[in-house]
Amino acid sequence: MYQVGDFVMYGNTGVCRVEEIGHPDAVSDQDTLYYKLSPVYDTEVIYTPVDTKAFMRPVMSKVDAEELIDRIPSIPDNVCDNRDMKMLSEKYRACLNTHENDDLIRLIKSVYMKNQRSIKAGRHMGQTDQQYMKRAEKMLYGELAIALSMEYDQIQPYIKRRVDGQEVKEA
Repeated sequence: MYQVGDFVMYGNTGVCRVEEIGHPDAVSDQDTLYYKLSPVYDTEVIYTPVDTKAFMRPVMSKVDAEELIDRIPSIPDNVCDNRDMKMLSEKYRACLNTHENDDLIRLIKSVYMKNQRSIKAGRHMGQTDQQYMKRAEKMLYGELAIALSMEYDQIQPYIKRRVDGQEVKEA
């Protein structure tokens, strides 16, 4: 069971902070304990049973975050090789729904590379690509920001510096 103050990854919402554990007035089932979750990068409040079937796990550690960033170059970008929008959306959704950071990175890298090819061909990034890339970045960068005690908007430049080899890993 998580404790008040813990950061967790919840469903496709991303990073949430456990605010309370108890029997909220807003819920009629007073026999079940609920987490009151506050998404870190949104404003809503989520109530979910402590024994929820929804995806929930602790935010990765700083060490795990650094190791994940180090592995980014070796994670393939092979998600979006299809022009059928329905199939493309299904592939992207499947990446998000695994709740695996490697799959989020794969999606982000794939859309980035696809966008680079589009720019060279004089086209813009597709709306589907843009939506799913944004969702994947929100989940991944949000978790990395909490794990690394950084601001959300510092994560992308930090990853770029690390991947480009400009930042030496701390000893």
